[in-house]
Amino acid sequence: MKLRVVVLGAGFGGLELSSILSEERGDELELILIDKNDTFFFGYSKLDVMFGRKTADSVLLSYRDFVKPGVTFRQETVTSIDPEARRVITDGGIYEADVLVIALGADYDFSATPGLIEGENEFYSFAGAERLGELLSTFTNGHVLIGMTSAPIKCPPAPSEAALLLHDYLTERGVRADCQISLVMPFSIPIPPSLGASKALLKVFKERGITLMSNQGVTALDPERRVAILRDQSEITYDLFLGVPKHRAPDVVIASGMTYDGYIHVSPDDLTSEYPGVYAIGDVTYVGAPKAGMFAEGAAKTAAAHIIAQAEGYESSEIYRGDGICYVEFGGDQVARVEVDFLSDPSSGTFVEPTLGTAREKEHFGASRSARWFGA
Repeated sequence: MKLRVVVLGAGFGGLELSSILSEERGDELELILIDKNDTFFFGYSKLDVMFGRKTADSVLLSYRDFVKPGVTFRQETVTSIDPEARRVITDGGIYEADVLVIALGADYDFSATPGLIEGENEFYSFAGAERLGELLSTFTNGHVLIGMTSAPIKCPPAPSEAALLLHDYLTERGVRADCQISLVMPFSIPIPPSLGASKALLKVFKERGITLMSNQGVTALDPERRVAILRDQSEITYDLFLGVPKHRAPDVVIASGMTYDGYIHVSPDDLTSEYPGVYAIGDVTYVGAPKAGMFAEGAAKTAAAHIIAQAEGYESSEIYRGDGICYVEFGGDQVARVEVDFLSDPSSGTFVEPTLGTAREKEHFGASRSARWFGA
């Protein structure tokens, strides 16, 4: 009898888990991979699009090219999840599973920040990054405010990267001297898990005239006055706002009753939920690791090992360790690397200074996943 698996979400976690299960049990697998979108993109490619380094078409990978034995992709929207029955309803059908894996990621709650959706801008959605790319192409002077509204967020270094890449972009266009760049974040340092990376970022912020406002957060915007209201009720004016919206689990996940404090809590060892046969991986979970692609991929590997072991009648010794790498753009075509281990006691982090070599390593990281998942 084939193992029936339904995977909700085709991001890093869903793609990697589906690939592993296909490799291990292709002929004995009936896996349905469901995502509402028809294409995949790496999160960091949004910055490439926003700053004109790549076109939108060049970074989008079609799910029709995700072809694996035992796996069927369905472009559908999930409308209901019953974790007790392991039953999923979409706008295209009803699915029941022996194993249900929820990998739907985190959604953006634009309405949580008053004023954000009234003509303001964010760069965390793909459409938002495209729109900002158009606005930035004609921006020649004034104050650019990059503002985080809350935490946790996907890819915690991204706001710092945006500030540094914006500096390069405005410099290349010859208008940097006429522009101010400020970054507002709720953290005390740019990358809390890595003091080394944070010190390096603080150094280049100072060198490049970027103002950091730490231990803050944008709580509201007044688009008419072009003012951001911060956590301490102070105000800061801007000419162009680049926002990071509040993150939360998708509505359909919250409606399923699986979330606590906004996300699904899972076992840090094997990524199982409180419901038998139901796993959750990636940004939709709270597991003590960052919301970033490599950590979702690591969770997928652990969950897959346990799914395979259960199907074949043995116990897996695989434990999710919450370790991984974050690449950090420092501008000037140089990239740094932060190696972190969140679930060890104590957690640890190693910072590798920015180099052109690490930039090539980051390119290989993306290319290897594209080839593995899409044959690209």
